[in-house]
Parts: sequence; C-alpha cells; structure tokens
Amino acid sequence: MPCQTMTNDALYTLAIGQRYQKQAKKFFRQHPDLRPAYDHLLADLVIDPFAPVLKLHALSGRLKGAWVVSLTFSYRITLTLLVSEKEITLLEISDHDDVYR
Repeated sequence: MPCQTMTNDALYTLAIGQRYQKQAKKFFRQHPDLRPAYDHLLADLVIDPFAPVLKLHALSGRLKGAWVVSLTFSYRITLTLLVSEKEITLLEISDHDDVYR
C-alpha cells in the first residue's frame, strides 16, 4: 500500500490504496490537464504537508479526523495525516463541493 516518495528530501511517506488509485485514474481521464499540478502537489506534500501553499486544513462533521489539500480552486484531495508516524494516506480526490457534502 505505501507509495514510493517522490524526492530524496521527503520527510513523509504516502500510502495510496487501491480505491484511491482507481478514483485518481478516473479523475485524470476526465482532467488530464491537472496531472502536472497533482504531481507537484504530492512532491510538496511529502516534504512539508503544512506548507501554506498546500492550504492544508482539517475537516469536521462526518469527515472529522481527515484533512484536505487544494489541488486547484475547484478540486481537493482528502487525506489522513499521521504526524507521529510521518505517513500521509490519500483517501479521495474530488470536486470541492463533494468534499464538503
């Protein structure tokens, strides 16, 4: 399940499950133009998930315990962040409105 990190500077590891991989594959078929921004976001995420440019923020309600980063103004990536274990688990990539429903 863990994914290789994208740079030698990585401080966190990414865990990408099959469900997320399937969802991302479908997302990028619909939005191939966002792939470079996504790759850049993941590279930044494994170095410092708290970098202001990522706009990381915690969710509440039914998604309490999950976090979100902005891919673009319209799209978000939902994730869990285990700071003590330095692991980031990608949960969902979706439209901004879908995250907050």
